[in-house]
Amino acid sequence: MEANTRRVALTAVAPVAWGANYFVTHAFLPADHPLYGAALRALPAGLVLLAWCRRRPHGAWWGRSAVLGLLNVSVFFVLVFAASQLLPTSVASTVMAVSPLVMMLAAWLLVAERPSSAHLAGAVVGLGGVSLMLLGGADGISVPGVLASAAAVLVSSFGHILAKRWNTGAGAGTATGTGAAEAGGAGVLASTAWQLTAGGLLLLPVAVVVEGAPPPVSPSAFLAFCYVALVATALAFSVWFAGLRRLPAGTVGLIGLLNPVTGVLLGTVVAGEVLTGRQLGGLVLVLVGVALGRPTAGTRPDRRLPTGTPAAPAAPHPGVRSGPGSGRST
Repeated sequence: MEANTRRVALTAVAPVAWGANYFVTHAFLPADHPLYGAALRALPAGLVLLAWCRRRPHGAWWGRSAVLGLLNVSVFFVLVFAASQLLPTSVASTVMAVSPLVMMLAAWLLVAERPSSAHLAGAVVGLGGVSLMLLGGADGISVPGVLASAAAVLVSSFGHILAKRWNTGAGAGTATGTGAAEAGGAGVLASTAWQLTAGGLLLLPVAVVVEGAPPPVSPSAFLAFCYVALVATALAFSVWFAGLRRLPAGTVGLIGLLNPVTGVLLGTVVAGEVLTGRQLGGLVLVLVGVALGRPTAGTRPDRRLPTGTPAAPAAPHPGVRSGPGSGRST
């Protein structure tokens, strides 16, 4: 119980950092360079973690790192950067409140963690709350911004659960021998470093071609980039993926609700944004919806291997530690 409490507390660092990231991006980073903004967020973070763990991808993880880097980093970071610039902090972060619900559905499809009826009820209430919140904001609501934020939810939810599937070996195609070693041999820091580095490398040439020369960086923008890369990316993604490896996807998704809560608090207290009564009511409904979907104490997620997935071997592959502490990422 105490170990789970520590894991939840560490995982919570990620959504708090991401909620603050909306404000930092909106207030301090150049608005007309989303590709450079995303690349300068991902690549330094990935290189720092890569220097720390000193491990290269191996086997299937070369391709997996590229796929996860594209989904969780390249596409996701560009969408989040665009949403942060096009929407007020509170609205951008509140749209992300649907991510726990989307993540539960993705976990059902990819890792066979079936949501309960309470999860489904929470999804309906939460989505209704988000719709009410958006309809209530007459000022500052940008349709492209909302679409970018919603697309970020879909891309990140799929990418995170896909990483959970690959890191636990479920559905990897081969659950014995080298396949099992590849599935369980990627530690949290290593797998996070590979994703961030791959995503940053994919973004950089596209940014050069599309946006030309890098934007000038003021001292305040430099400090903002340091926060975005080191805290909201390197640290946040490491603890998030560690939590996603050791906790049910539904639990981690619910912890992610701290993202919009942080964004709303910063948007209203620091940035001086004003939420209407209807928007506040919508946010309350989002909170109620996620609370309805929270797993009850003493229950475990209903996990079933996808059809056709071989059973796990009786003993771990030589040289590979088994169990929740063997390292993971998303």
